[in-house]
Amino acid sequence: MPAWSVPAWSGLGGLPVLLGLVLLAASALGVAGWAAVADLLRRRALRRIAAGARMPLGPIDAKAGVPRARGGVVARLGDWLAARVPAELGDDRVLASRLVRAGIEREEAPLLLAVARVGLAAGVPLLALWAAPTGAPLQRTLWLGLSVIVALLAPFAILDRLTAERQRQLRLALPDTLDLLVVCVEAGVSIDAALQRVARELAPVHPALAGELAVMNRRIAAGMPREAALQGLYIRTGVEELRTLAAHMVQAERWGTSIATVLRVASKDLRRRRRLAAEKRAATAGTRMLLPLALFIFPTIFIVLLGPALLQIGTALGGRP
Repeated sequence: MPAWSVPAWSGLGGLPVLLGLVLLAASALGVAGWAAVADLLRRRALRRIAAGARMPLGPIDAKAGVPRARGGVVARLGDWLAARVPAELGDDRVLASRLVRAGIEREEAPLLLAVARVGLAAGVPLLALWAAPTGAPLQRTLWLGLSVIVALLAPFAILDRLTAERQRQLRLALPDTLDLLVVCVEAGVSIDAALQRVARELAPVHPALAGELAVMNRRIAAGMPREAALQGLYIRTGVEELRTLAAHMVQAERWGTSIATVLRVASKDLRRRRRLAAEKRAATAGTRMLLPLALFIFPTIFIVLLGPALLQIGTALGGRP
C-alpha cells in the first residue's frame, strides 16, 4: 500500500506559511466583525433619525459620528498601561494632534501608540532574525536593518494613511453639508441651531464631518466664541477647505453679509474644485499607468509573443527546444 504523503508545509520550514494562513484567517474574521458592528450602528442611527430622536449627549467619536461610552477593553488596557509605564511615554502633544486628525480621540490612544512603537521596535527585529535565512552574515544584517526600518516607520505610515482617508471623506461631505446649512438658514433657523441640526442629520451619511460639527457645537455651547470654534475645525482636521469656510463665515458675521449667500458660493466653489481634481486625475491616469504596464504587462506580452518564435529559432539552429 502506498504511504500517506505529508503536506509540504507541515515541517518546521513551513511554519511561517502556517502562521501566515492563521493570521490571514484572523484578519478576515476581524474585518467581518467590524463590518457587522458598523452596519448595526448605521441601522440604529437611521432608526433614531426616522423616529425624530435627538442624539444623546456624551463623548463624541469623531470618526463614527455617534456617542461612545467610556470604558471597554481599549480603555482598560490604557488604564493598565498608564499605571505601569512612565507617564512621559504617552505625553506627546504633537502625536495626540496627529491622532485626532486621524479620527482617534481616545485619551489612552497616545500611550497605546507609544507602547506599540516600542513593542514593534523590539519584536520585529527578533522575528526577522528568527525568520532570516541561514547564510552569510551580510544577509542577516540586511534583514535586521529592513525590519528596524519597517518597525519604526509602519505606525506613522498607517497613521498618515488614516489621516489622508479621513480628510478625503471630509472634503467629499462638505458640499452636502453646506447645502443643508443653506436650507436651514434660509428657513429662518439661527446658525447655531442649523449647525446642530445638520450634525444630527449627517451622522448616518457623513459620520466624520458630523462628529466634527458635534464637537464644534459642544464647544460653542460651553462658551467658546464661534470664531474660535470654527477655526478649531481646521486645527482638528487639517483640511484647508474648512479653514477657508471658517474665514468666510467669520467675515460674513463680522460685516453683516448674508450667511446663506456665503454658504451657497462656498458650496459651488467646493464642487468646482472637486470636479477639477477629478479631471486632473483622469488626465494623468495614462502617465500613472506607464510604470505598471512596463513592469507587469509588457514582459508578459513579450514572453507570449516572442517565446514560440525563440523556441523555433533555437530548434532551427540545432539547439534543444
